[in-house]
Amino acid sequence: MHWTSWCVLLLCWGGSRCSDPPPDGQDGELDGYQADSHTKRSPPPVEPLDFGFVPSAVYATHAYYEPGAMGILFHVVHAFLYVVQPNPFPKDLIVRVIQENKGRMKLDEWRKPENIVLLLQGVYYEAGFLVCGSLGLVFLVLVPIVGTCFCVCRCCDNCGGEMHQRQRKNADCQRGFFTASLIITSIFIILGVLFAYAANHNISNQIKSTRRLVNTNMRDLKTFANNTPAQIDYLTAQYTTAKNKVLSDLDNIGPLLGGRIHSQLEREVMPSLDTALRMAGDQRGTKEALESIGSSLDTLQEGTVRLQLSLSNERASLSNTLSDPACTNGAVSHTCNTIRSTLGQLGSSADFSTLPDVSRQLMNVDALLKTDLSNIIQKGYSSFNDTPRLVKEQTKNIVAGVKVMLDRIGGEIVDFAKMFPVEASLANFTIFLNQGQQQIESYYAQIDQLDFYRWIGCVAALCTVVLIVCFNLLGLLCGSCGYDKQATPTNRGCLSNTGGNLLMAGVGFSFLFAWALMAVVSSLFVVGGNVEKLICEPLANRQLFQIIDTPYIMHPGMKNFLPNMLFQNPNIDLTVGGMYRECHENYGLYHALQLETMFNINSFLNRTVYNKDLANVFESIHVQLQDVSLLEQEGRDALISFANSGVGEIDFTAYLTEANKAVTLVDLLSFATDLEAQADQLPRGALENALKGHASSIRQINKDQVVPLQQAMNSLSQSVRLLQKTVSDLPVQVTNVLSAIDAAEYLITNNASHVIKQETNGYMQMLVGYFRQYTKWVKSSLSAEVAQCKPISNIVDSMEIVGCSFIVDSVNTFWFGLGGCLVLLIPSIILSVKLSKYYRRMDTEDVFDDMDNSGGRHGDQVFDFHGNLAVVSSSLSNSLKLFPRASAPPIDPDW
Repeated sequence: MHWTSWCVLLLCWGGSRCSDPPPDGQDGELDGYQADSHTKRSPPPVEPLDFGFVPSAVYATHAYYEPGAMGILFHVVHAFLYVVQPNPFPKDLIVRVIQENKGRMKLDEWRKPENIVLLLQGVYYEAGFLVCGSLGLVFLVLVPIVGTCFCVCRCCDNCGGEMHQRQRKNADCQRGFFTASLIITSIFIILGVLFAYAANHNISNQIKSTRRLVNTNMRDLKTFANNTPAQIDYLTAQYTTAKNKVLSDLDNIGPLLGGRIHSQLEREVMPSLDTALRMAGDQRGTKEALESIGSSLDTLQEGTVRLQLSLSNERASLSNTLSDPACTNGAVSHTCNTIRSTLGQLGSSADFSTLPDVSRQLMNVDALLKTDLSNIIQKGYSSFNDTPRLVKEQTKNIVAGVKVMLDRIGGEIVDFAKMFPVEASLANFTIFLNQGQQQIESYYAQIDQLDFYRWIGCVAALCTVVLIVCFNLLGLLCGSCGYDKQATPTNRGCLSNTGGNLLMAGVGFSFLFAWALMAVVSSLFVVGGNVEKLICEPLANRQLFQIIDTPYIMHPGMKNFLPNMLFQNPNIDLTVGGMYRECHENYGLYHALQLETMFNINSFLNRTVYNKDLANVFESIHVQLQDVSLLEQEGRDALISFANSGVGEIDFTAYLTEANKAVTLVDLLSFATDLEAQADQLPRGALENALKGHASSIRQINKDQVVPLQQAMNSLSQSVRLLQKTVSDLPVQVTNVLSAIDAAEYLITNNASHVIKQETNGYMQMLVGYFRQYTKWVKSSLSAEVAQCKPISNIVDSMEIVGCSFIVDSVNTFWFGLGGCLVLLIPSIILSVKLSKYYRRMDTEDVFDDMDNSGGRHGDQVFDFHGNLAVVSSSLSNSLKLFPRASAPPIDPDW
C-alpha cells in the first residue's frame, strides 16, 4: 500500500499536510484584499492570462459492450428472471443483514423476532428462486424414480410394455398427432440446445476479449502514472506566466499607476492650465488687434483729410461750372439750381481725428509678450505630465523588492512540489502494474485450459440432449419411412420396428441423463440468477454503491468506508458512488477524492503566492507629488500685468460709433449717377460735357479714396469688436485663472493622497488579479485536467462487462436453454412411448370369430389390425376365447 499512499499525495503538491484550517488572515487573502478598499471607482480590468493547456492523457479503454445478436437472448433471459424475481433490489434488507451480522451472529440469535423478520423478508425476496429451485429439485428426485418405476413396470408387461396393440378406429389420427407433436417438441429442444451452445461459445469468445480489456486498462493506468508528473510540472511552471506578467506591470508602474493617477487628477488640473494657455493666446491676439486698430486709425485719419480736400476741390470746380452763362437760360437754370443745391453733400461723414490713440496699451502688451507665458504654461503641463516618471522613481526600490520576493515564491512552489517523491512513487507504481500484468498474463494459459474443459463439459451436456433428439428424429424417420398400413402389428417391417426401438432408446437416455442435467441447471439457475439480480443489476444502476456508501455499515464508529481506507478519516464525505461518478466524467483525482478536505490548495497558494509580506510591500507604495508646479511666479506676474495693461480702458463705443458711420455724407456713386442724369437733360454743348466730366471725377474719388477708407473702417470695426470681446472683464478672468491654478496645485500637493491611495489599491488589485487567475486555474486544472481518473471507472466498468455481460449473462443463457430442453424432455418421453407402439413389431394382435346363422362353426376367422378377414387355427381361436383382453397367450407346448 506504500505506492497507493504516494499516488494520493503526489496529486496534493499544492496542498497542506493537514486538514487544519489555515491561520487567520492567510486563507482568502487573494479574495479578501479587494474587500479592504471599497472605492467609488471600479478597479482596472485585469488582463486575462493564457496558461495554455495541461498535457492531457489519451486513454485507450472504451468500457462499452454491445452483445449484438446475443443481446436478444440476454434480454429473453432477463425477462424470464424478472418474471421469477419481480421484486426491487432489497437495499435496506441487505444493509440490515450486514449490520446485524457484523459480529458473526450466533445461531441462537437468529431466533430473535427481529432476525426472524429479516429471514422472512429474505425468503419473500427469494420466493421466485425458491419455487423454481424446488421444482428443479422435484424434477431431480422424481425423474430417476419415475424412470426406474417405468422400466420395472414395462418389464412386467405393464405401462405399455406388452407387445400387443389394440385395434382403434382413430389409430392413424393419433399416430399423426403424436408424430407432429414430437417433431415440434424436438424442434424446440433443438432451439434450446442452440441457445445454450451459443451462450457456451460466447463465453469462450469473450474470455479472449477480456485480454484486450486487461491490456487497455493496464495501458491506461501506465498512461495515468506517466502523465501525472508532467502535468504537475506544468502547473508549477505556469506560475512563471503570472510572475512575468506581474514583473512586466511592475516595470511599467509609471505608465500604469502614474498614468491612472494622472488621469484622475487631470480632470481638475487640465482645465485650469488650458484656460491659462488660452489667455496666453489672448495676449498675442490682443497685440494683433491693437496693432490693427492703430494701423487702421492712422489710415482713416490720413485718408479722411485727403478725401475732404478732394471733395472740396471738386465742389468748388463744380460750382464754377454751374456759374457758366449757359445756366441762366430759363430751361437750363432749373437744372443748374438743382445741382447747385446738392453741392453741400459732397463732404466726409466720419471724423477719426477725435478717437483716442492705443499706442500706450500696445506698448504695455509688447512689454508683456517679452515674457513667454505659453512656454511657462507648457512647463506646467510637462511638470504635471511627468507624474508617471515620479511614480516610477519613487517606487523603484519597492519594485526591486517585489521581484526578489516573487522569485523566492516561485522557488518555494517548485521546492514544495519536489518534496513528494512523485517520479519515484509513480515509477514504483508502473513497476507494480508491469508485475501485475505479467502475473495476470501468466494465468492466461490456465484460464484457456479451464475454459476448454468447461467448453467440453458444456458441449458434452448438450450432446446428451442432442443424442436424445437424434433418437427421436431417427425414430420418426425410420418409423415413418418403414410404416405400412397394410401390415399387421405382428408383421411390421424391420425399418418400422427400428424406428420404434430408437424412440424407446431416446426415452431411456432421457431418464438416464435428464436428472443429472437438471442438477446442473438448477445450480446454475440459483447461482447465476441471484448474481444477476443481486450484483449485476444493482451494479448497472449503481444501487450497489449505495450499499457500500451507507454510513456506519462496516463499523459503528466508521461513518464512511472509502475515506477510512484511503485516509484513515471516516468523517470525510467521500463515497464510492461519488468517486465513480466523478471518474466516469473524467475529472481529476483531486476532485474525485475530495482531497481539498485534506490538502487545501487555496490555503497553500494564498499563503505562498500572495502572502502577508508581499501584501505589506504593496501597501508600502507611497507617491508624493509636492514637486509638481503648474505655473511659475513669472507666469502669474505676466497674467496680472496683462490685466493691468489698460486694454480694458479703451473707449470701444467711440471707435464703433465712428466705424459704423458712412465715409461720405452721400453715396458718391449715386451722386455721380444723378449728376449725369441731370446733365443729359441739358442741351448738348460744353455745359453738358463739363457736368459729365465732374461726374466721372466723383466716381474716380470714390474708387481711389472712399473704397479704401471703407475697407479700413471694416477692419477697424472687426479689430475693435474682437478686442472688446477678448478683454471684457479681463481682471476677473485673470483672477479666475489664477484661482483655478492655485486650486489645482493645492489638490496635487495636499489632497491627492486620496486619489493616489485609490489608484494604488486599484493597481495592487490588478497585480493580485494575476495571482488570483493562477490559483483559480490551478484549482480548476487539478479538478478537471490533472490525473484524470477515467481509468478507475474504466476498471469498474470493465469488471462489470467481464463479470456480468461476458460470463453471467452467458451462463444464464446456457442454463435457460438447457433447462428448456430438459422441461421439453417430459412431453418428448410421453410422445415417444406413445408413438413407438405404432412402429414396433407386436407379438400379438386383436382377432374376432365369424359365426354362421345356425350357430355351427364352419371355421375360425379373425380380422387383422386393419379389419381384413383372415382364417386362423382353432388353437389360436381358443386362446382368444380364454384371454378376452387380447393379451399374449400363455406358454403351451402345442404353440
